[in-house]
Amino acid sequence: MPAFRQVGEKQLPNPILYMAWSPNRDLIALANTSGEVLLLHRLANFQRVWSLLPNENTGKEITSLAWRPDGKVLAFSVGDTKQVVLCDAEKAEILHLFPVEYPASCMHWMEVQDDSRWGVLYKEDPFSFSIDDLVSFIWFIEEKSDEVTNLLGEVRLNILVVGGPSGFVELYAYGLYKIATLSGISGTCRSLGLSSDLKSLSVITEIRSTEDNPEIHYIQLDTGLLSSCLPELTKMARKFTHISTLLQYLRLSLTCMCEAWEDILMQMDLRLTKFVQEKNTSTQVQDEFLELLLWGHASPELQALLMNQLTVKGLKMLGQSIDSSYSSIQKLVISHLQSGSEALLYHLSEVKGMALWKQKFQPLGLDPAAIEDAIVAVGSFTLKASELLQVIDKSMKNFKAFFRWLYVGKLHFCMTQKDLAFVADFLSEHFSNEELFDRKGKYFNVERVGQYLKDEDEDLVSPPNMEGNQWVTFVKQSTYLKESPLLFPTYPQKSLHFVKRMMEGSIDLCLQKPAEVIGHSIKQAVCLRLYTVPERYSLFLIISKAGMHYVVFCMPEISPSKIYILRRATDPNRSVAKGLVALNLNTPLNSSIDDETPAPASADSSYSCLDARFYDNETLTVVLRSLEDDENKMRVLAQLHLNSALSWDEEFTWDLTLRLEQQTEGIPVQGLTWRNQSREMDNIKAQFVAVNGIRKVACMLSANLRHIRVFEMDAEEEEEEEERADESQEMSLDQDRLEDTMTNQSDAGEGRDGVGGAEEAQVAGQGSGDILDETAGSDKL
Repeated sequence: MPAFRQVGEKQLPNPILYMAWSPNRDLIALANTSGEVLLLHRLANFQRVWSLLPNENTGKEITSLAWRPDGKVLAFSVGDTKQVVLCDAEKAEILHLFPVEYPASCMHWMEVQDDSRWGVLYKEDPFSFSIDDLVSFIWFIEEKSDEVTNLLGEVRLNILVVGGPSGFVELYAYGLYKIATLSGISGTCRSLGLSSDLKSLSVITEIRSTEDNPEIHYIQLDTGLLSSCLPELTKMARKFTHISTLLQYLRLSLTCMCEAWEDILMQMDLRLTKFVQEKNTSTQVQDEFLELLLWGHASPELQALLMNQLTVKGLKMLGQSIDSSYSSIQKLVISHLQSGSEALLYHLSEVKGMALWKQKFQPLGLDPAAIEDAIVAVGSFTLKASELLQVIDKSMKNFKAFFRWLYVGKLHFCMTQKDLAFVADFLSEHFSNEELFDRKGKYFNVERVGQYLKDEDEDLVSPPNMEGNQWVTFVKQSTYLKESPLLFPTYPQKSLHFVKRMMEGSIDLCLQKPAEVIGHSIKQAVCLRLYTVPERYSLFLIISKAGMHYVVFCMPEISPSKIYILRRATDPNRSVAKGLVALNLNTPLNSSIDDETPAPASADSSYSCLDARFYDNETLTVVLRSLEDDENKMRVLAQLHLNSALSWDEEFTWDLTLRLEQQTEGIPVQGLTWRNQSREMDNIKAQFVAVNGIRKVACMLSANLRHIRVFEMDAEEEEEEEERADESQEMSLDQDRLEDTMTNQSDAGEGRDGVGGAEEAQVAGQGSGDILDETAGSDKL
């Protein structure tokens, strides 16, 4: 009976490019050629949980997949838009996306393992904080309050490593904040793995030249700064991750404000501009409106405007639109924009405090001057948001009074003196058009909120009038406050979008400095030339465990029936003996190398490895192809147990001037014990595999990339355990019956002198048979 039990099979309409199991759930993510990301549940024959269709924001050319170690977030890279997208695993919702310089060809998401320094990090440090405190502080977007927790995950640090062409490698803490940009790597990254102790990074690169075939290199990079500054790195990463998230929320808030501002608010300007162009009188519009306000007389042109253009229904609709739009923008500014900028000031102030602790944080590149510039820029953005609130408040009062006056004038109602004063101020401030026409070529700018929301570099059409403001006058007259660094600059001539872009530039400069410093500290420790690749497909796999990097690769042109395992210590300064071994795949499938009775010659077969994945730390799941059966090309799914194979005695001496394929004769070769841990693949031309050792499942993908098949890898063992459990359960039931019988007989013996005791002994003895007789006899003795 095969050791693997098939539990699901599915034909898919589009070819699958990438597949990855969730680390701790029965979910598998698939990315197809149309740019769609599918999340399937293993149970119920691969039920679809959700699918994320390509769009203009993400793109449609998916190049790699990676799960966050807790399985709550899925990351995928998009080649045509050069972005990395983080998606919520619970639903098809994009949590975050960020651009990259090159399309990512591979990704690896790792989690830092437990360390004794964590206690110091969160208990004794003056900068300690809890995730609940931070999340509760970000209360400015109610529906987004849980996203920070989803993105940051648990307290433990996790890092997303992204690799691409031209030696492009970047590290992102929590998948959000870039903590390192690496340089000095040649070729295209094909696989990478960061050790859980953060001491080194292993990279497989493919270097192409015009003359020879692509050459595969193994590179180990020393990331000792990350390991030595782990507590400080975690604090900085969490702070900057919150700052990055806050910036994204501020952009979203500003986008919502722009959507809340309606084009109907420009109708007043357009109608008044048309009135100026068509009127024949020499008086200004301001004078005509004031004459109507004071004396009740209007020129024929103004009467035509009021009767034909500004009708009662039109004024009512325009007034309602302005009131609704301004109220929505005002709520967004108060609830989101101001609160978000205050949260940014809070986090940046703490980062500045970290930067001033030079002994701890200076090696990571925190620059107090750059952080201070970012704080000043955020303060200016806060002041500009407050200025917009004042403009909205004043505009709402003036517009209400103005429309009420026009509406009342039509219906012959009276107005209060206060309303008339509002209308007079509105006319004098908004209808003075000579200077505006000279500067912008516009007659009117009655609506003044929209100019703050335009994403342009030009000055405001109608900046607020600061004359008479006591604070502004006091600052101008003060010698010390005029240029004091304690006061944030206001930029009265600029829009909110302009100040926002300036703030983002200052914060980006503040965020990029540590990534540059950490990236320059990462140096190449080892570079090994492995082999050339005449074919497009090549297998290489990296895993880090117990202070070691294990690199699995094949050289199909040199030795097609062997799998090579390269072992390197995660500490680049520590050498490892016996660092290379070859696993022979010619061992018979139905026997062991330790069996005393050799298998018949007909049972021997030669196989090549098509794909491999680590099932757990000691087991490698492989897809094998028979080299002898050329017609059918039999495929086999097998489990290779590496415990015995990795304990070799021979030592291989590297000649760094040559490629490994040129010196394969001295590589030690080990056999494998397969036994029943294999299964031939029927009716499927298997090519790729994805496994989940925790859930004990494997997913096969055919060569045409459309046919997938799922197996439970430990099905036979589970059935044997169930049988043993049933037997032990029956034995325990028999033992329980025996104990119950002995207890009943003992009770009967104690009560045999009375009538009740005799009756209990008789009832207990029914059905007991000889057991009761023996126990009764012993009780009598």
